[in-house]
Amino acid sequence: MSRILVTGAAGFVGGHVVPALADAGHDVVGLVRGPGDGARVTARLGPDQRPRFSSRDGDVTRRDTLPAALEGVDAVVHLAAIPRDRDGGATLRLVNTEGTRNVVAAAREAGVDRFVHLGAMGVADDPDLHFASSKVRATAIVRDSGLEWTVLSPSVMFGPRDGFFNIVAGLVRMSPGVVPITGRGQARFQPFAIADLARVVVLSLADPGTAGHEYLLGGPRYWTYREIVEEVCRGMGKRRILVPMPVALIRLVASAAEAVHLPFPAATDQLRQLRLDNTGPIDGVRSAFGFDPQPMGGNLGYLRRRLKDQ
Repeated sequence: MSRILVTGAAGFVGGHVVPALADAGHDVVGLVRGPGDGARVTARLGPDQRPRFSSRDGDVTRRDTLPAALEGVDAVVHLAAIPRDRDGGATLRLVNTEGTRNVVAAAREAGVDRFVHLGAMGVADDPDLHFASSKVRATAIVRDSGLEWTVLSPSVMFGPRDGFFNIVAGLVRMSPGVVPITGRGQARFQPFAIADLARVVVLSLADPGTAGHEYLLGGPRYWTYREIVEEVCRGMGKRRILVPMPVALIRLVASAAEAVHLPFPAATDQLRQLRLDNTGPIDGVRSAFGFDPQPMGGNLGYLRRRLKDQ
């Protein structure tokens, strides 16, 4: 049993990793930005998990808030990150890259050597790809940290309260029988179950041999974006016609929405990211962690409920 600090404990990934760590017998300290976030994490836990959870206030973008959060901690699971911003990548760099730098520095100063970091599959250090470059640079910071690090880099993740698949489901709900897809919808993904990611976090902490390695985590098959939208419709029990839309047109609409701070399902940065495949080895999870990941097909029934009800 160890005491594990989890950054981003109140987020989608943290909401699944925290209970998995508690079930494995760890005491979990959630780094949260205020009492409300701590209460939300606690509310999601079962009665046997709650005694193993406590929260400490802190912000990865404010290094001075981190030393107190790391007191008495044996390991860090760094999940805090954001997928998009509306300021040309500035907030992505602040949270994803500099936030990681701050947590790494605080861990070193506190003498906490074990560090599990959530990376991302299919990213590149390209200045035109704001999210991708912010994550690549964060991973480089972890690799150069001198800590006993493990980097877990999943493809898009599915499961209750996810971001990617709930956005697609929102498009399906809004559409009058027709759903637009970006270009020809041929960008490839390897969807990975959030429950499997939580399992991998637990296994990584239990196995010192995972230190010094990055693992590309994906499901048992590759899916194009078009196939994903079709599977989302099946999971929701909806019938829709998929209509390809020119990437330039969708980018124009997304750019206009960002300029006036209106919500839009895709950011211009995410549209640029589609030129990179989001895939890794099919047998990566089996070879590294000894189990077969869940397939996405047939497992999106949770999308029948809206995000707030998941």
